[in-house]
Amino acid sequence: MKITRNSQQTGTGPSQWFTGSVYIDALAAPTDGSRLNASSVHFTPGARTAWHTHPLGQTIYVTEGCGRVRRRGGAVEAVRPGDRVFFEPGEDHWHGASPTRFMTHLSMVVVDDAGNSATWGAHVTDDEYGGSAPLPEEGAWR
Repeated sequence: MKITRNSQQTGTGPSQWFTGSVYIDALAAPTDGSRLNASSVHFTPGARTAWHTHPLGQTIYVTEGCGRVRRRGGAVEAVRPGDRVFFEPGEDHWHGASPTRFMTHLSMVVVDDAGNSATWGAHVTDDEYGGSAPLPEEGAWR
């Protein structure tokens, strides 16, 4: 057993990877015994990732708020606390908060043999995000 005491400050999501204000708390980093990279990612209303892929896929688990996810060629989907989303290896996608609500999710990825966790692309446009109006699923708690 190994206990690692929290010694890291909350980080700001880099503007190359995110639109809006995003804050990241590291939970697990790859070590000699594990290739897991996990973070708690906090999105302010309207904030979102850029388009990106993961070489070995990604699982997100929504812990609070209301968010949006989309894969390339798919529809914008609303996600709420307790929802899990798995993005296939190499699947181009984005995720973030709804226009009117904060959203926090846990991000879990396994890095590849070279230590890569993601390949980042273009920022998500307002049209790709789905505009500023909430989706029907975002308006009421289910």
